[in-house]
Amino acid sequence: MENLRVNPEMEEVTTPFQAALKTGVVLGLITVVTYFALYFIDSSLLASGYVGLGLIVVMVAVIMYFGIEYRKELGGFMTFGVAFQFAFIALVISALISTIGNILLFHVIDPNLPTVLADTQLENTLAIMERFGGAGALDSDAIDKMREGFYENYTVVGMVKSLGISVIISAILALILGAILKKRDKTLDY
Repeated sequence: MENLRVNPEMEEVTTPFQAALKTGVVLGLITVVTYFALYFIDSSLLASGYVGLGLIVVMVAVIMYFGIEYRKELGGFMTFGVAFQFAFIALVISALISTIGNILLFHVIDPNLPTVLADTQLENTLAIMERFGGAGALDSDAIDKMREGFYENYTVVGMVKSLGISVIISAILALILGAILKKRDKTLDY
């Protein structure tokens, strides 16, 4: 019965799954819209690490906002378990929607995009290595293997593998967010 809370007005409150479903869909749509917008602005931006970092910041902010709203709905208090469950489910749903959107973008709308992004990632990596003095250490075979590895990340299999990794990262992030979102009712302490 922990999943279904009743607030002081005795109204039925949504379960963590129901609240997380809404949040996860919002996050997933934000991610998909961002990827499509960047694709139309300049597709090479999709290979930027700053975009991924920016999306993580947005995800944390959105989960914090909806998590606090959900906690208010629960009467102002939320256990760590409920907070973790809320954040984890929201992140997993978002990752699933994002993966479906990326498969659509990379394999239906523009099948050449994975090659362009793999080349852009390779160029970015070589530029970073050059700044640290390590670019000359790679021969053409090593560079080709790097390019192939980057390309594999954009295949359907690569995206499904990334989804699996996203679930693990989501669990870690949900632990942190759950610790932040929880709020104990101290009046219940004896």
